[in-house]
Amino acid sequence: MKIKRIRAYQVDLPLVEGPYRWSGGNTVAVFDSTIVRVETDSGISGYGEVCPLGPAYLPAYAEGARTGIAELGPALLGLDPRQLGVLNGAMDEALKGHPYVKSPIDIACWDILGQVAGLPACELLGGRYGEDFVLYRAISQEPPARMAELVAKHRAGGYTRFQLKVGSNPAEDIERIRAAAAVVGPEDRLIADANTGWLMHDAMRVVRAVRDIDLYVEQPCLSYEECLSIRSHTRHPFVLDESIDSVRALLRAREDNAMDVINLKISKLGGLTKARQVRDLCVALGIAMTVEDTWGGDFTTAAIAHLAHSTPPKFLFTSTDFNSYLTVSTALNPPLRQRGRLAAPRAPGLGLRPRAEVLGEPVLVIE
Repeated sequence: MKIKRIRAYQVDLPLVEGPYRWSGGNTVAVFDSTIVRVETDSGISGYGEVCPLGPAYLPAYAEGARTGIAELGPALLGLDPRQLGVLNGAMDEALKGHPYVKSPIDIACWDILGQVAGLPACELLGGRYGEDFVLYRAISQEPPARMAELVAKHRAGGYTRFQLKVGSNPAEDIERIRAAAAVVGPEDRLIADANTGWLMHDAMRVVRAVRDIDLYVEQPCLSYEECLSIRSHTRHPFVLDESIDSVRALLRAREDNAMDVINLKISKLGGLTKARQVRDLCVALGIAMTVEDTWGGDFTTAAIAHLAHSTPPKFLFTSTDFNSYLTVSTALNPPLRQRGRLAAPRAPGLGLRPRAEVLGEPVLVIE
């Protein structure tokens, strides 16, 4: 089996609840997603997706994904998509860095591998633990009362974990946290995610002011060293996200006792192959994880679901269902939440079929 063609599609993904806001005044109302189709000479095709959270979040942007695929794709023609180690080595030789560019190609090849094996991807990634797994809901940065209202709304819909977008004015962020804490229960989990938005003195003000609240603090500052300093001054459980972008970063953070939980974003690491490596290392080291990605629609949600469902529940802090935030569906029979929980599809590979009328014509063809 050989790769004979790679197609890329551009799809706009509008949000159900309007603009999504996070630290630094960043706002997105419509996400720009790239869906990749990897075609083989045997007639089997696989799909993957990458959707950066705008250009100001990580070193990634939507048009860059498509430009990178155009650069990388020719080097992959003729390779066996089932040989994922060989494939990832070839991608790393052809294009230094830019893991988000490689991610949808790697995911598409997992989709192909699952179809060939006749197994859903989660069973190839480690097995299916239980019937489903727990989700979190990201709460856009809004006035405190509105954020509390959104938490209460989604709690009524079955969610038990809430990621509050903070990282702006410390005084208002303290109000946001307190307002949200007032509407959750003792079994819920509340995460204050600053997305690197606080300076150290601002972060110190916030963690000191909310020390009486059952709260997780996530990536308060830009650099790893700044986050480590805040970690040393708070007893809140601590989450690292943007700083964990490689196995080396994870090992350093573990050695420094820098966190209790990490956010494992598939595209930040380069796809399911490398995300699984980090996942399995976290299990070996006793580190809990949120399994997710930067953003995306049905194909990203399916990839997340397969990795999350194959993670031992003891180590899966939570995961996410990005397709539920959107007004557009890109696939038939996508994974859909039930009362704040999600299950990986049971069909082979990712288990999805694309909606051709939504994908439209490819913006890029490599053959």
